[in-house]
Amino acid sequence: MPSRPIHQILSDRPCVCVPADTPVSEVARQMLAAERSAALVTEHGVLTGIFTERDATFRVLALGLDAETTPVSAVMTHNPVTLTEDKPFGHALHLMYENVVRHVPIIDAGRRPVGVVTARDALQLDALSFGAELVRREEITVIL
Repeated sequence: MPSRPIHQILSDRPCVCVPADTPVSEVARQMLAAERSAALVTEHGVLTGIFTERDATFRVLALGLDAETTPVSAVMTHNPVTLTEDKPFGHALHLMYENVVRHVPIIDAGRRPVGVVTARDALQLDALSFGAELVRREEITVIL
């Protein structure tokens, strides 16, 4: 399954994209509404950073910053590692491991955001494999 192209993993999943001057509180509200753990930050439509729930915890809450007035650009990760959607999902897993991150932004040729793959996506692949293995074992049990 890690050989599947990233565009198959994304499959029309909503992505939160916000301008760099958006207040952190608004970004968090959009992430909540979309049920996403990260937002992609853009300037003139081009990816410039990523803001994750960990950033909200450690760079905003833990430091006592005002989420209503702090722009997301002040607390985001600038120039994150990225991939294009034609790459295999295994490339994203490798980047997550090598860079100790849980999210990899997916961009097009013009660096415009397309989506985000997450560590949770890897867990979902494992869950599918596990489910298939359970079905296989049940079938074998019935035969025996």
